[in-house]
Amino acid sequence: MSAAGWMLVAAPVAALVTLTALLRPRAAAAVAPNRLGVLRAALLTGVFAVLTVELLGAVGALTLPALALAWLVFLVGIAVPAGRHRGRATVRAGTTVAEDRRAVLVGAAVGGPAAGGAPGTGPGRPTAHPAAVRGGVAAMLSGWSDRLTRLWRTGTRGERLLAGTVVGVVLTELVVALLAEPNNFDSQTYHLPKVEHWVAQGSLDFWPTAIHRQVTIPPGAEYLLLHLRLFTGGDALHNLVQWAAGIGCLLAATRITAQLGGGRRAQLLTAFLVATTPMVVLQATSTQTDLVAAAWTACAATLALDGLRRRAGLGDALALGAATGLTALTKTSGLLAVGPLLLLWGLAQLRLATRPTGIDRPTGADRPAGGGPAGTAPGGVARQVARTVGGSLLVLLVAATVVGPFLARETAEFGHPLGPPRLRESIPMERHDPASVLVNALRIGHTAFDTPLAPLRAGTAEAIMAGSRTVGVDPQDRAITFGREVFPVPSWYPDEDRVAFPLAGALALLGAVVALVRPRRVSPGRPGALRAYAAVVVCAVLLHTAMIKWQPWGNRLLLYALVLAVPLAGLWVDAVLRRRAGAGRRSVAAGLVVTVLATSALAGVLALSYGFPRRLVGAGSVFTTTEWDTRFLRRPQWAAEFRWAASAVRASDARRIGLVQQNDNWEYPWWLLLRDADGRSPELVALQSVLPDRPPADPASVDAIVCTGPRTECVRLVPAGWTVEYRDHVGYALPPAR
Repeated sequence: MSAAGWMLVAAPVAALVTLTALLRPRAAAAVAPNRLGVLRAALLTGVFAVLTVELLGAVGALTLPALALAWLVFLVGIAVPAGRHRGRATVRAGTTVAEDRRAVLVGAAVGGPAAGGAPGTGPGRPTAHPAAVRGGVAAMLSGWSDRLTRLWRTGTRGERLLAGTVVGVVLTELVVALLAEPNNFDSQTYHLPKVEHWVAQGSLDFWPTAIHRQVTIPPGAEYLLLHLRLFTGGDALHNLVQWAAGIGCLLAATRITAQLGGGRRAQLLTAFLVATTPMVVLQATSTQTDLVAAAWTACAATLALDGLRRRAGLGDALALGAATGLTALTKTSGLLAVGPLLLLWGLAQLRLATRPTGIDRPTGADRPAGGGPAGTAPGGVARQVARTVGGSLLVLLVAATVVGPFLARETAEFGHPLGPPRLRESIPMERHDPASVLVNALRIGHTAFDTPLAPLRAGTAEAIMAGSRTVGVDPQDRAITFGREVFPVPSWYPDEDRVAFPLAGALALLGAVVALVRPRRVSPGRPGALRAYAAVVVCAVLLHTAMIKWQPWGNRLLLYALVLAVPLAGLWVDAVLRRRAGAGRRSVAAGLVVTVLATSALAGVLALSYGFPRRLVGAGSVFTTTEWDTRFLRRPQWAAEFRWAASAVRASDARRIGLVQQNDNWEYPWWLLLRDADGRSPELVALQSVLPDRPPADPASVDAIVCTGPRTECVRLVPAGWTVEYRDHVGYALPPAR
């Protein structure tokens, strides 16, 4: 990558850091203000990245110069208000530094339970945050360093161990993400090919293809990859999108824990459980999209929880709308959680509009136009309700702005915003009677909680299948089962597409039950918020099992729900440790907790060390495996065949190359192997198309044909007189020599 490329890659990072300093709340009562600032900055940066792609794609200008100019304008645009913010903060520095430092030490999320709040909503003391006082990015980073140093000095041995493990796992994931080439199966089929199509054509227009997922699956994560692809000219940094999403999940999950009354240890337990879950570990080094969806969903959750104790301002509604839109644009299953969260937020806002008291009373810019609390002026309640309705509509409007262009293209192409019938019928449940939903939920639960204990796996699976027949449901019914898959399948092995999460899942389940039944035992200061949040998480899981068919890869689809549920586990485990019981009982409880946490750490380490298809040691290690072999670890037998066919086609000087493939074949290797020497994309055209209004290219119009899958399908499309060469899975065809 050139020096200019590195500078461009630094643009999103610079934007994120600058926006974090600008968007951090300044009220002393704000919960985890640093983390909230990062999440707000990530949402704004994500929305900018998405809308930039949409706007440039609409005019056919998805090129490096256009994208670089857009980022330059964006950086200048946010630098101006950031500079003004720093100037205002410097003026206040002389009189409030010491006071604000004390306020932050009391209210910081890592130091203990914190009250809710946001800019301008403090309970009578609108003091500024120290970073706002000192101002500037350098001061912000210095403040974080001071806080981490304080955490290390004041933390117990256990807290240090939890924090050290999380940092070690995250940094090791970064090494793997940088060293390993993208080798996720779905990425080879449709995630990365769609990025290459956008680069080649300079727009987001749909194209003829035999792989419908290239145009029907929401492209939010791929929009982010597109920026890196144009900046660097390749895929060397593609894995960093999911790695960054993993960081976002940690920040959001720990902030949720703080919002629900969890202190430093509870937050560290939450971070530890998220970071060591094998599915998170493996996806954090991948070009899959589930962790990105989980991060946006978690952002929506923590923003919605802010709305339980204070009335939302304009910025809150914009941020919540951005989180909703980015979730929908990345993976629509995340809306199964975002929907209930928005409902909870809206009901809380209506309650606050009619009964504002104490900390819920807005101050400053957030104070309603009618003056004081409801009932103190004529029409006060009506104005506040209208304001709440307007804020809710704004959330939906922002979300529609983010996801709307993609849905419009889907509707124009297929007559439905959710794509063609084959997509709408393959993943969603086609039966919703109670018995079918129950069987689907039990199978999803069995796959999610799978362990290496084969007798346990077999016994519970047999019980589920026998029970399903008893209630009159075929356990393999295609209406509740994806494709031609057969339940059960082993899912305990650390594979990024299907690995189970029995430890984190079990703790989250226990935490949810206690939060619903005995919330004061877990969070004495926030029982209502805890119970409401647990109800939302349970509702999201129930909706998932009622609307999405069982499939062997279903665990990764549940990742968003797991990230939302782990704070309940962190709070419950912390409550177990702090319970004032007899010494013997406390010793037993502590021993069980330590055992579970140690096992979770072991699972995370094993996933990092031996996980598939990216690992640190053993066969396929990122340190010892060549670039090309790493890309084909999923199907090593195909590596030589792709290279053999591509070499023959390149030797023929073919410029326009036809593709013959099936819905689950790998297209991405052709984009790499047939690329021009100067890095320009090859001209690849599909000779089959599942899009009714986009016919495939005429085989006679191409200079060569490359094929994957059955030879018979390839031969059927090759013009008469062409020479066909085929191996086991890959082949090519060339016209007669002229």
